[in-house]
Amino acid sequence: MTKAIMLQGTGSDVGKTVLVAGLCRLAANRGLSVRPFKPQNMSNNAAVADDGGEIGRAQWLQSLAARVPSSVHMNPVLLKPQSEYGSQIIVQGKVWGQAKGRDYQKLKPTLLDYVMQSFSEVSTGADLVIVEGAGSPAEINLRAGDIANMGFATRAGVPVILVGDIDRGGVIASLVGTHTILPDEDRAMISGYIINKFRGDVSLFDAGIEAVRGFTGWPCFGVVPWLKHASRLPAEDSVALEKLARGSTGALKIAVPVFSRIANFDDLDPLRAEPDVELVFIRAGERLPRDARLVILPGSKSTIADLADMRAQAWDADLLAHVKRGGRVIGICGGYQMLGHKVHDPLGIEGSTLEVEGLGLLDVDTEMAPEKTVRNSVATAVEDGSPLSGYQIHLGVTSGEDCGRPFAIVDGRPDGAMSADGRVAGTYLHGLFASDAYRSRLLQSFGLAGETADYRAGVESALDDIAAELEACLDRRWLDELLG
Repeated sequence: MTKAIMLQGTGSDVGKTVLVAGLCRLAANRGLSVRPFKPQNMSNNAAVADDGGEIGRAQWLQSLAARVPSSVHMNPVLLKPQSEYGSQIIVQGKVWGQAKGRDYQKLKPTLLDYVMQSFSEVSTGADLVIVEGAGSPAEINLRAGDIANMGFATRAGVPVILVGDIDRGGVIASLVGTHTILPDEDRAMISGYIINKFRGDVSLFDAGIEAVRGFTGWPCFGVVPWLKHASRLPAEDSVALEKLARGSTGALKIAVPVFSRIANFDDLDPLRAEPDVELVFIRAGERLPRDARLVILPGSKSTIADLADMRAQAWDADLLAHVKRGGRVIGICGGYQMLGHKVHDPLGIEGSTLEVEGLGLLDVDTEMAPEKTVRNSVATAVEDGSPLSGYQIHLGVTSGEDCGRPFAIVDGRPDGAMSADGRVAGTYLHGLFASDAYRSRLLQSFGLAGETADYRAGVESALDDIAAELEACLDRRWLDELLG
């Protein structure tokens, strides 16, 4: 049988995603055929897998760390929170249905068969599978029908490593409390734990390790320091978004309104990494800064609902004033749809509002349609001919006069639109800022040098650095037993 371990957390955002990515890269560097797996993910940050279909961006990153093509089976169940209808359910890459929270709990036992099928697919031909849980196994109110944590681990017979986040405080209580409330069958699956995000002298936690062992009997497999290189990786989901710092103060200020249902916001990471760019995330209750020279409207899981939020925050008025002052705007996917005159939803795909006025900055209209476009794409920017690559995940068809000035040629077809003066543009292509040549020319158009680094190489380098840090701080005997 393929060897497998599962990292579960004492809570959300304890750093499981980065640890799995780092362990995948460490295993790959040792010559192992390693695969990531997450039974259930909840995120509007989705990727298009290499075999087609949607998975969480985190599992796409982990497959990159493992140096293997990404697959829809690496994340068989993806929940994408949207509007009043709850979450869209993606199963093995394809839209499976929609459900609100309570209704979804009833569906989970049905989905476990898909999860086990995908786990078998991922395990085939692999030396090691590293599984990431979701949330915490201590949420015993959700244990019945669970597919994300112990429900999967017990069914698949995969041993569990518990991850505790010392940075948020109370890590000893979190570990001991988890041990206390888990049923015997679940507790027996845990073989040890890792302390994550430690700052300072690790020996100061020696007494803590002894205390946890006294209460639980669990061994500690390592105390991981604060992994500074993790900031160079794409952010996973909206939990991480809350903590995103603005880019360093730079010559070019770019403002990004944070929609309630923001999606694929890691589109912005390459810009945030630029030393001459100050990327400012504008949250509810804040105004778009008057000194921003570029405003980017990011993706949205619910264009109509987020348009209403824009108006509630008065960001629509701020954006119109920004354009009148000579500022520029780029809309991506849902943000592109918002820039037109109207968004029509005759089938009520996004909710009960069937039509809404757009921002009117592009002479286009969008009609929502049930067919979903999901594909990786290669493209060329029309304005300067720079090569682009990225992916598309969207509902809706956009048409109108400004589509006669497309933003890009994507997969051989015109995509997006530009205003007559070129200051407002929209596209369905996610990931365009990761294209170094395009990003360089964009910065040059604002008077910056535009000598940008290789963004993808920076991510690869960060994964190697994280793997090296994990090799240095994790228990050597445990690592050698796991990785050979």
